[in-house]
Amino acid sequence: MAEGAGQGMGAALVPLLQGLFDQPVAARTLLDRIPLPLALVSAERRVIFLNQAACALTAMSRERAQNLPCRYVFRCSLCTGGCPLDVVDKSPPAAVAPVAREADIVNADRARIPVRVTCGALTAPDGSRVGYFETLEDLRLFRPAEARPEWPQGFGDMLGHSPEMERVFRLLPGIAQTDSSVLVTGETGTGKDLLAEAVHNASSRAKGPFVKVNCGALPESLLESELFGHQKGAFTGASENKPGRFRLAHNGTLFLTEVGDLPLPLQVKLLTFLDDKIIHPLGSTRGVHVDVRIIAATHRDLRHMVREGRFREDLLYRLNVVRFHLPPLRERGDDVSLFLAHYLKVYAGMFGKRLAGFTPAAERALLRHAYPGNVREVRNIVEYCVNVCQDTHVDLPHLPRYLLEETGEPDGPDHGGGQDGTGGAGPVGKGGGAVASPEFPAVDDDARADATWAEAERRLIMDALVRARGRRGAAAAELGWARTTLWRKMRQYGLDR
Repeated sequence: MAEGAGQGMGAALVPLLQGLFDQPVAARTLLDRIPLPLALVSAERRVIFLNQAACALTAMSRERAQNLPCRYVFRCSLCTGGCPLDVVDKSPPAAVAPVAREADIVNADRARIPVRVTCGALTAPDGSRVGYFETLEDLRLFRPAEARPEWPQGFGDMLGHSPEMERVFRLLPGIAQTDSSVLVTGETGTGKDLLAEAVHNASSRAKGPFVKVNCGALPESLLESELFGHQKGAFTGASENKPGRFRLAHNGTLFLTEVGDLPLPLQVKLLTFLDDKIIHPLGSTRGVHVDVRIIAATHRDLRHMVREGRFREDLLYRLNVVRFHLPPLRERGDDVSLFLAHYLKVYAGMFGKRLAGFTPAAERALLRHAYPGNVREVRNIVEYCVNVCQDTHVDLPHLPRYLLEETGEPDGPDHGGGQDGTGGAGPVGKGGGAVASPEFPAVDDDARADATWAEAERRLIMDALVRARGRRGAAAAELGWARTTLWRKMRQYGLDR
């Protein structure tokens, strides 16, 4: 059916398909038109080809995936056991029925995506196996209950019950059903990416790809090719055609994060696309029509950039059809407590720990912090606390050091007589004294005040090593650390001798 079929799997993708139509059809064009993510894999389980839908799902280009082991491209939960390709290999040659499994993959943007993986063998005319095909069906749309946290207010993966966020949640469903351009503004870490994905998942384009591009992560010379694609020979090193992110997002949503970093020449090309929905790949004399919804996000003041001549005013008007502004966490009232409880539950479950909550002193220290990194900082702080804590409650010694220094005492406030809810640390144990735990034996207040965070962490490591009888791997597992983290800290505290 395909010309050059005897030239090996790699060559069989360039040829034309014959015998189906009156005229030959380009194999790559046909595979790219299939909306289901599809990969062709060699007999050695190396990726030979990804269609456009697979590139969008894995956030990986064909060039990057070419010849990589498939486990490095998909990073599937089945790769460590239960791979469908193993089942296909064990099947007799006559049994060519595909094998389907549900699993999770981790794409190049480090997003975990539930999928249904279907694998089958590709055979030569003589019956021998020359490779495999793999399709990946995105299951996120069929698992809405998993995407929504168990909280009274929220939308998608977003949480909040402050008045500002409730207004955003009320507007989101209606805006999602339109194709209007959306501009999302807010400080770093406020959840602009989550809002963009929530709009996509609630829209009629939800079955299409959601493609993200960070406009500030690539130099201008590469960004144009990444966005609009290029033709073979358009510039030195352009060895084959590249579709670009606009074409990968066809029938879906293109999310341009940090759009304020987009160079002026590319701002013109983006404005042109918003006017006529046609892109012009580098080196091509023909435009390509693409059906894509644009969502842009930035933490910059675009109006100020317009006055400085660094951002086009007409592009701002085209992007700012619908605008969502995400307030910083310090302006969201009790949402901080909501996020602390939520992420404690998430990471405790992830790391297999039984944590009942925060002690009053630790909670006061956490609520006093201004969180310049917003929601992302809350998440990172709680992840650190869950890693370090070996007790039933997260206490002051389990907090990052810079939070303890904000209290005015770098070693952390004492556990003695407390103050009011807005002041310094209050009592942790009943009766106002220190609390005994396996990691930190009960001591009087003066001794607690003399202890530093380094001493507390050193004692934490020593106790874990004692309980593990010197086995560093077991001690690292108990602490919730990687072994390399434990070794580095042991060297830091002189415990490796």
